[in-house]
Amino acid sequence: MRRPLGQSGDDHLDGQADLNLSLHQPQRVVALPRHNRRNLRQILPQGKSLTIPPSFPWATNHRATVHSLKHLTEKDIHATPSIPPNPRTTAPGKVQYAAGGVARNIAECVSKLGTKPYMISALGLDMPGNLLMEYWKYAGLSLVGIRMGHEIETPVVCIVFDTEGESAAGVASVESLERFLTPEWIVQFKCNIASFPIVMVDANLSPPALKTSCQLAAEVGTPVWFEPVSVAKSKRIASIAKYVMFTSPNEDELISMANSLSCKQKFPPIKKNNTTTISSLFQQLKPPIWILLESGIKVIILTLGSKGVLLCSKGCFDFHHIGPKRNNRSHGIGKKLHETISQLCPSDRFFSPLRLEERSSISPYVVHLPAVQCASVVRLTGAGDCLVGGAVASICAGLDVLQSVAVGIAAAKGAVEVETNVPNDYNLDQIAVDARSVYLGAKVVFSESML
Repeated sequence: MRRPLGQSGDDHLDGQADLNLSLHQPQRVVALPRHNRRNLRQILPQGKSLTIPPSFPWATNHRATVHSLKHLTEKDIHATPSIPPNPRTTAPGKVQYAAGGVARNIAECVSKLGTKPYMISALGLDMPGNLLMEYWKYAGLSLVGIRMGHEIETPVVCIVFDTEGESAAGVASVESLERFLTPEWIVQFKCNIASFPIVMVDANLSPPALKTSCQLAAEVGTPVWFEPVSVAKSKRIASIAKYVMFTSPNEDELISMANSLSCKQKFPPIKKNNTTTISSLFQQLKPPIWILLESGIKVIILTLGSKGVLLCSKGCFDFHHIGPKRNNRSHGIGKKLHETISQLCPSDRFFSPLRLEERSSISPYVVHLPAVQCASVVRLTGAGDCLVGGAVASICAGLDVLQSVAVGIAAAKGAVEVETNVPNDYNLDQIAVDARSVYLGAKVVFSESML
């Protein structure tokens, strides 16, 4: 489940946002499907040329195929075969657009759960960039942190799915993000980072940009959430681990992160199948989990797909008091989310003051939160992003970490049941029912008292 923000103007000081989803680029699929189309020579009126003078510096001289704005803004290209694909040949299936990108998905989820994200990113003055900007304007999100220019190429991703809806292969082209989302651009938004409940950075940032972002957050006391993005880029945790409060890897990214942080021990990929229990899975993952916690990371939200989530921390971490008290501007559904979840999921179930005092400052503390059974699984790529988005929105609304992760799992369930990466709308009543199911099904997997 994988699951990576920016603009110009003066409203970066206006305090309109509740969250700084910092430093992520919107990604889009741009691989073109093979298709049959009529020969332009057969449909052009007499005297019309196959080419036209370019209207803009970034434009081509080809005549365009016209789509509606709704079609283009809602669609990014995903390829899903109807039979298992084979190497070196094509497979029948469906190719469609769906708005994507780690940060874009997370920001959309956060917004739909009642908190306005503030994004710092880089986009090109090209068709994908312009269409994304129109979407953010439509959603009422600030564009101030997004750097735009003709010299920037909007980051893109192409994903091929397997027949089960999981990503089988993908290629990401995000060089422009690393080149143009610079430390110099990011430092302009220190005031925003200082005023929000949490800042999220992802591994699509260059190492210098990652470090600058985390240092700025540390200076102003804003908790940092690190999203690993992929196995290859998750290794960028090495230079910023001491600044990170939350991280949300899957098993493979966890191994990669631990190997990048460990000078001696190297961990092989884990071995599992459909019969692997949570207990045996944790025993395999415990050494790399401990490496991350020892490096300074406070909380690991380890995503296990259909097996749910392992919430890992050192025993002394207070899940109630995450960071400095800041103005919570959650509105509408965000406020109702806080009220509903607070009633349905009592916050002292695992983390009462007495239990916190009993926990050792050095012993790991691990809670398993189960996944929610889905009516049908359509696609899995947006699930991890919506898990993070739901958790971040809930933290911004004032819920504790365990409650927030339960909401995140509920939000992820909504994502796998639709073809888009983020559902068009979230039903708060359903979110509450699913979050309660997750919360009441949570169990302590490891604590000092179990030794």
